[in-house]
Amino acid sequence: MTLLLDLALVAWLLALAVHVVVQRGERSAIIAFLAFGLLLGLAWVRLAAPDVALTEIAIGGGGTGILLLRAEAVLRGRGKEEEPMTRAGKLAVAVGCAAISAGLGLAVLSFASPAPTLAPAAAEALGATGLGNPVTAVLLAYRALDTLLEKIVVLLALIGVWSLAPDGVWDGAPEVKPAIVPGPLTYLARILPPFGIVIGVYMFWVGADAPGGTFQAGTVLAAMWLLVMMAGLKPPPDTSRPLLVLALTGGPALFLAIAFLGSIFAEGFLAYPEGLAKPLIVAIEAALTLSVAAALAMLVAGPARKAPAR
Repeated sequence: MTLLLDLALVAWLLALAVHVVVQRGERSAIIAFLAFGLLLGLAWVRLAAPDVALTEIAIGGGGTGILLLRAEAVLRGRGKEEEPMTRAGKLAVAVGCAAISAGLGLAVLSFASPAPTLAPAAAEALGATGLGNPVTAVLLAYRALDTLLEKIVVLLALIGVWSLAPDGVWDGAPEVKPAIVPGPLTYLARILPPFGIVIGVYMFWVGADAPGGTFQAGTVLAAMWLLVMMAGLKPPPDTSRPLLVLALTGGPALFLAIAFLGSIFAEGFLAYPEGLAKPLIVAIEAALTLSVAAALAMLVAGPARKAPAR
């Protein structure tokens, strides 16, 4: 029965992937991409990787899908006409995808058996961090530089989006249009946020010892904020508002500050003093959760559309 479930999951993933590629309508392709992200999350669950599954569903499917829908709506609003791809272009894309797939397959098959791993060494040192979740330990202790750069990249992406606004309104507010059917959306926007905030805080808090963490919690909080803005209950904030700037930069700034303090009080940059690793990591994740939530919400909201009120 389990084998049949896995085979069905693989078949659906392949079918959705093909559908996304061959679908002529952009919106239909994006919706299929959202479904693909949800099913891929289930595949990661079957591979016993719940942290990766949560991230895939939250970011790979949800966050990226919303951004694509937002971009499609903007382009459609500007009267963009779809240009069909030529047969030669389709053939080139197909050949390129086949070559990449073949290369990845050969790379996997060329791995040594058993594959070399640092998992035993990482697990042995896990107790020094005070964390129960090995994924969080890897991301915030063993590969903290990668995690820091990921958060900075998200912030840089938002700056790039905001830079698309005209100079005269750069510090204005994004324009988040209410949904076409505001009644049900307004009801959801009044009911869901309290539950969503509790779930987001819980996902952040348990991330130190169980599946969860910054990106997953930040995505949930961003979704709640966007729901409130889309329902028209609260307007989007000005991009120059001090609280928004603090939320966006506070996480990376705290991460960098603790990283440099490690050079003074610990063994080096991004090192934690003995006995303080877990509280420092939890503090970093708390600040990063707010930064990720603010950045994702503002990425979807887009650049400023009008000058701030005087």
